[in-house]
Amino acid sequence: MKIIKYITLCATLLSFSACDNFLDLKPISDETADNAYTRATQIESALAGTYTTLHSDFYEWDVMLFNDVRSDNFYSGGDNPEIHSVDLLTITAVNSKVDQDWSSLYNGIFKANNVLYRVDGVVDLDPDRKEEIIGESKFLRALYYFSLVKLWGPVPLITQPTLSTAPEDVNIPRSSVEEVYALIEQDLKEAAAALPDTFDGSEAKTRATKGACYALLAKVYAQSKQWQKVVEAVNEVDKSSASYSLVNDYNSLFTGGAYENSECIFMPNYIGGNIGNFAPAMMLPPSITNDDWRKFGTPSVDLVNAFDAEGDVVRKSAAILYEDITAWRDQYWSNVGEGSTNLPFAYKWRNPMAWSSTDRQYILRYADMLLVKAEALNELNDINGAAIEVNKVRARVGLNHLTSDKMTSQEVMRNTILNERRLEFAQEGMRWEDLQRHGQLVNTMSNLKEFDKDANAFVNYDMNQDKILLPIPQVEMNRNPNLEQNPGY
Repeated sequence: MKIIKYITLCATLLSFSACDNFLDLKPISDETADNAYTRATQIESALAGTYTTLHSDFYEWDVMLFNDVRSDNFYSGGDNPEIHSVDLLTITAVNSKVDQDWSSLYNGIFKANNVLYRVDGVVDLDPDRKEEIIGESKFLRALYYFSLVKLWGPVPLITQPTLSTAPEDVNIPRSSVEEVYALIEQDLKEAAAALPDTFDGSEAKTRATKGACYALLAKVYAQSKQWQKVVEAVNEVDKSSASYSLVNDYNSLFTGGAYENSECIFMPNYIGGNIGNFAPAMMLPPSITNDDWRKFGTPSVDLVNAFDAEGDVVRKSAAILYEDITAWRDQYWSNVGEGSTNLPFAYKWRNPMAWSSTDRQYILRYADMLLVKAEALNELNDINGAAIEVNKVRARVGLNHLTSDKMTSQEVMRNTILNERRLEFAQEGMRWEDLQRHGQLVNTMSNLKEFDKDANAFVNYDMNQDKILLPIPQVEMNRNPNLEQNPGY
């Protein structure tokens, strides 16, 4: 169902210069190899191209598939067998989503490497702006590698532009997870030292800042279980003059009209047209999208039950919209011929705008910092300190403070926090990785009871340790003999 949004997006790159608007620069593709990176406007265009990976299918849609649909939060919906395989945990190395997202993330890394390699040759660049460009590029490279390492584990570590097609230069073996995390940490620390707390104007939330670097570092440290460093990184976020804080109205985060809010730390910028977001039209109900086909990424029975068990009316109503449907049958909700025709739809992106929405996905927001800090404090045996952070998030949506039975031990509190994160970030692409870092994926997916009424049986996800990571794309395996496939594929 996805339309082709832009074939030549990189030829219409956005300007991120300190004083000019986004659309002022001549495409870098009009330059020759010899003179393409000698002027400030040219390196700014190259940097803008590095940001455009945030407009790829991965950050727009697939990060939600691989975290929410692949987990216990959502069903695949729709009619796409490859997306069904994500839902049913039957992904293979020839799945086009796997190949597409691997390629997109490495494309972003190659762009960042190119900026970092070329920036010293720019003759008219203000020294302070040069440091910012280096910082923005390192932040983006770290973000893209973080996405790769969570999904695929060990991956090739490439930090220089590809200037040769010799096999020894392009057939790079996989580096260890520890080596990838070491580069990510180094990039983010160096970026934080180079970047301001905020940028002026409408791009303030869509460009890398010092706060964004520390926020991403906090998530990196959590995923690699460096808990004291998580606390320290969140404390640095709190020091920012950007003054990050929870917004009072949770629902307002997703209406599409208030992205420059105090809770947003970093997100992609969609301006509509060729740089629009197709994801809302994939999931919103027919009354909003003005069509009648079966939608993708639908909330699961298990997720709805989790909201109801917590009495979480505010976050449920912000995340899920119900609508009467008779045009198709949903095998998990069985809406046709069995009484109620009410089906739930994903609702955190609300404005389809003819497949070119200006709705944005949060990549980093402050509630995540509070809950990841709570995780870290709990792992450091400070259960009461963790509860303080969790209660800040609960109070915002009208829920009572945690009761004693939800924090009786470190293990109980760990599960309490994971449930809180599930309800807070449903549809925001975090569930799989949350369970992954605490070693709960196999148990959670093995015990998931989802009844397929068409098959008259519970779904067998056949979950095992090998399915935690995605397969290396088969096209990459064929191209690069130095790659080793993940176990089970």
